[in-house]
Amino acid sequence: MDLPPLPTDGSPERLARQLGFVVEIDRLKTVLRRTLIADRSRRENTAEHSWHIAVSAVLFAEHAGDEVDLSRVVRMLLVHDVVEIDAGDTFAYDEVGYEDKAERERAAAERIFGLLPADQGGELRALWDEFEERQTAEARFANAVDRLQPMLHNFLTEGHAWRQHGVTATQVRERNRTIAEGAPELWRFAERMIDQAVERGYIDE
Repeated sequence: MDLPPLPTDGSPERLARQLGFVVEIDRLKTVLRRTLIADRSRRENTAEHSWHIAVSAVLFAEHAGDEVDLSRVVRMLLVHDVVEIDAGDTFAYDEVGYEDKAERERAAAERIFGLLPADQGGELRALWDEFEERQTAEARFANAVDRLQPMLHNFLTEGHAWRQHGVTATQVRERNRTIAEGAPELWRFAERMIDQAVERGYIDE
């Protein structure tokens, strides 16, 4: 569907590209993840996931391992998964899917962030790269929050995605131990959550 005519004063071309990006990222609402939402009624979509972890970062900022620029963390989390519009959601424990995940997501980043004016596209692409590289305090904390959320959902749904895909507690610990790099206290909580999930039969050791 075409948008209404743009105003001719100001910067119509710039606005057109910004609007195009806003319309494009609406597609993220159709990308389904493996985890159920907490009430178990349906699968979570990636747009919901991005919103959820951005809010979580605001609340958990006091638990970051190092001092972080919270505004940068939130912006990073809001855009880090837009590549899934093209690349889809790769399940964290899908070894085959991870073989070309980086390549698929880089191509998606080029196309999607390229829809924006160069300055804004470059800024958001830099945030995406920073998240992927995990070299800054902000990226390590953002990654910690991103990894904790699906673990929490799996615990609250009695290990739904874990059991469905035959994931073990050992795999969950190995995959998510990097949470400690960005938020040591959150990792201590996550370890206790995994242990309790094993005790309750939500996941096998």
